[in-house]
Amino acid sequence: MKKWIGILITCAMVLAVLAGCSGNNSGNGGGGTASSSNGGGQSSSGSGDVVELTFWGDWGGEGQKQFETMVDAFNKSQDKIRVKYVLQQDMITKFLTAATSGGSPDVMFWDRWRTNLYAPKNVLHPIDEYMARDGISTADYYDEALKELSHDGKLYGLPLTVDARALFYNKKMFADAGLQPPTNWEELATAAKALTKWNGDKLEVAGFSLGDAGLFNMYHQQAGGQMLNASNDATDFNNDKGLSVLNLWDRMLNQDKVYKIGFEQGLGEGTDAFVTGKLAMNYTGPWMLSTYKKYGQDLDFGIVPPPAGPNGDKGSVMGGFGLVIGEGSKHKEEAWEFVKWWLANKDNVLLWAKTSLNIPGYKPALDDPFFKDDPSWQPFLDTLEFAKIRPQHPGYSIMEGDGLVPNLQLFLEGKQDAATTLKKAQEQGDRLLKDNADVK
Repeated sequence: MKKWIGILITCAMVLAVLAGCSGNNSGNGGGGTASSSNGGGQSSSGSGDVVELTFWGDWGGEGQKQFETMVDAFNKSQDKIRVKYVLQQDMITKFLTAATSGGSPDVMFWDRWRTNLYAPKNVLHPIDEYMARDGISTADYYDEALKELSHDGKLYGLPLTVDARALFYNKKMFADAGLQPPTNWEELATAAKALTKWNGDKLEVAGFSLGDAGLFNMYHQQAGGQMLNASNDATDFNNDKGLSVLNLWDRMLNQDKVYKIGFEQGLGEGTDAFVTGKLAMNYTGPWMLSTYKKYGQDLDFGIVPPPAGPNGDKGSVMGGFGLVIGEGSKHKEEAWEFVKWWLANKDNVLLWAKTSLNIPGYKPALDDPFFKDDPSWQPFLDTLEFAKIRPQHPGYSIMEGDGLVPNLQLFLEGKQDAATTLKKAQEQGDRLLKDNADVK
């Protein structure tokens, strides 16, 4: 980031006199303009000066255009702060380097699950004082999303998007078979079997996709389970609930034969099994809505919340992104003005939603006709009411990626039985959690 020497010198001269030279004319930003208190931040703008902020993100292509739409709108809304979007590859590595070398971005596009891993490194700036000062209510946001942006009682950003997987199904296939969309595991398995088509030993239409072992957490919630114990320091899936998930997978995969591992990849690069009618049901998220609507002209699809488990438990995993302020930013006050303008004002949140076709983390925007009049959104909004974030343990993603999923993959490939799979996943997972319990 360029060092604006003239601006810094001017600020040094006027800060002693002007307590509130924060360039806080943020147009129609939520919660009012900044006061003389800077919430622990640092401001560099004097009268007539323009503060320049860098906004880092790793979305290129259409995502970059979406970010630049918001940046341009903010820049036009006031004349005190200018934001520039900077596309960064390998963003986290560069951020950690910049955080210790004086080149930290002011605002960053943030995958929320990282908060618990990086907040202890003191590279993110908490926003609690800003929120209190400007009257921004946490009740306007999804609790789980805020939890994922928090560490040790401090909030480090605001939710930009929220998402969760729901069940997409082919309406024509269901109508032809006289079926209703499933509401529980038994109905899911029954429908999947009825909709599967084999031609000899060749699978022509899969009733349901079982290709993603990483969805175990979602199924485990539906079984009434949780991934870690109450102390949040060990796995909690090597039990009857975890076994019920693998028994369901085994039934559909090996007994009812509704899917074949590698089926979707075998259709060829760029071929979507659901769009082409080769797949009757699939778990995916709101990010696929535009694709299915754009490229599936002949696809009549419906969406329902994830079917409940054997005891009626519901489950889905909430994911999504946020905006955070770098601790190394020299313009934290102005950075907050940008974040607040974007994520604490209904009109600006809706501009983002309509531009990106994402579900925003700011709940008041969801009452807009953009969401209410399009039935495609409602199943996801219903799902988000019970979806849970991943456990907040620094080593959770490593445990899941290196301990659990590889064992689940062996199970799906028929190379390991259920009991062995859960036992090995527990042993490896507990070791990885312990080895990565402390953030370094």
